[in-house]
Amino acid sequence: MPHVATEPATVRPFLKWAGGKRQLLRELRRFVPASFGAYHEPFLGSGAMFFDLWRQERLEGVPCRLGDANADLIGVYQTLARDVDGVIRELRALALAHEKQGAAAYYRVRDELFNPQRRSRPCPTAGAYPAALAAMFIYLNRTGYNGLFRLNSRGDFNVPMGRYAAPRICDEAALRAAGTVLSSASVHLIVGSYTRLAETARPGDLIYFDPPYSPLSSTARFTAYTPASFSDDDQRVLQQLVLRLAARGCWLILSNSTAPLVTDLYGSAEARAAGLRTYRIPARRAINSKATRRGAVSEYIISNVPRASSR
Repeated sequence: MPHVATEPATVRPFLKWAGGKRQLLRELRRFVPASFGAYHEPFLGSGAMFFDLWRQERLEGVPCRLGDANADLIGVYQTLARDVDGVIRELRALALAHEKQGAAAYYRVRDELFNPQRRSRPCPTAGAYPAALAAMFIYLNRTGYNGLFRLNSRGDFNVPMGRYAAPRICDEAALRAAGTVLSSASVHLIVGSYTRLAETARPGDLIYFDPPYSPLSSTARFTAYTPASFSDDDQRVLQQLVLRLAARGCWLILSNSTAPLVTDLYGSAEARAAGLRTYRIPARRAINSKATRRGAVSEYIISNVPRASSR
């Protein structure tokens, strides 16, 4: 199935996202097999890996099944695929208001517009957003603290404004390119759990898992990505699914922290027998309330694909 024409340089994430993978793309590319069936990314987030593969023309003719448990996120992607012009029009107005009013604009959008409109929908997280709501989501993402998506106990978005001198709110080239890519007939956007892959993945498919990371310490956990958290038990369920998919003949790439739990799960004899290997990759910690505690850390890339020398 042919691509819709886009300028390769403009195909990139348009959202900031906690745990986004742009800084690891050079390493992740080394684990992409030369050929594969469908491409699955069930923890989509900002879509850095997907957009990178598309930009490099690695997804030519490949069915792409992009999912996330965060239905708001998938709703925004669906809206961009359907009405990119409407989203850009609304986002331009938000950017202009932010330029003039700063924090007052941010908190008015968050508290008086986005949350009430999201809450008033028949099902706030079902289906594509209206263009205005999608634009507000992008605006809050681009100007909120560290690109977090966090909901309080009422289900309202409650991230404070970030400290940015001149945030790039409406990246029109990236939005148009993403809208074109996401509207391709080969791209399928799905709201749901990663566990659905037990039924949908086929031998030879490539699956990239980027779950919420297992915390390195008891105070480092960030799980308010969706209303439910991603617990240690969820990490164990994911590992068992990865083993099943490896036995099925799927190609697998997984990112995670180097927390002891992850080391135990993927350094086990069972994981090694399934062909999985762990690789420590240097990265930078992006989320901490104190800037002095953000710095170099190691993360895991776990895969059953032999690592190429460079790509």
